[in-house]
Amino acid sequence: MKRIFLLILAVAVSVGCARKAPLIGISGSYISEGVGSTSLNTNYSQAVSKAGGVPVIIPTVSSAEEAEAVLAILDGIVFSGGEDLNPALYGEEVWNETVFVDSVRDVSDVFLARAALESGKPILAICRGEQLMNVVLGGSLYQDIPSQMPENVGHGGTEHAIRPVEGTLLADIYGTGEIEVNSTHHQAVKVAAPGVRVSAFSPDGLVEGFETDNIIAVQFHPEKLVRAGDDKWLELFRAFIKKARH
Repeated sequence: MKRIFLLILAVAVSVGCARKAPLIGISGSYISEGVGSTSLNTNYSQAVSKAGGVPVIIPTVSSAEEAEAVLAILDGIVFSGGEDLNPALYGEEVWNETVFVDSVRDVSDVFLARAALESGKPILAICRGEQLMNVVLGGSLYQDIPSQMPENVGHGGTEHAIRPVEGTLLADIYGTGEIEVNSTHHQAVKVAAPGVRVSAFSPDGLVEGFETDNIIAVQFHPEKLVRAGDDKWLELFRAFIKKARH
């Protein structure tokens, strides 16, 4: 797998140089059936490409050294959605039977997240990606919103409004009024990590985004909205790609 990954990166780097576009890694899910494989919804790569980046899927890594080698080649990284994070990562036991974790992906994503933070390169964190970055930075999560936060607007397979926070990148792009987003999650930020700026809330008070100087994190799925033809969400990817060009 490592040889294949290096070949993919070599091709992507050459294409990126030809296009003078930043090389953007996207974390994939690990599928354990059979010999094991990497999976990623094409919505992510299409949104990155449409915004001006060259996307490359990152297979799971198993060490800090591998993660650092990957980040050394990239100009930025997208942490995609997927399975629940193991609550042991933020000092809790599994809340209930709705919590589904993948230890292989957890190990890989934590190594990649730490390497990304150390590199200072731009990070776009989506859904699980937002949760991952919050946990790695020292925050915690609601493990199951329906049972831990019963008075919620509905976050599993629906749409609802969010309101960006004044002074954040999200507000710079979309203003501070309500804006509709998709919602397909049952976990979310509970305690925001030290040092992050919360950039959006849903009407029930749930954190829908946060940022730092090099992180753009959102709980919803802008890549799906771009795929559905809502190009205003392409501006979020363009803002990320712009950071990756510097």
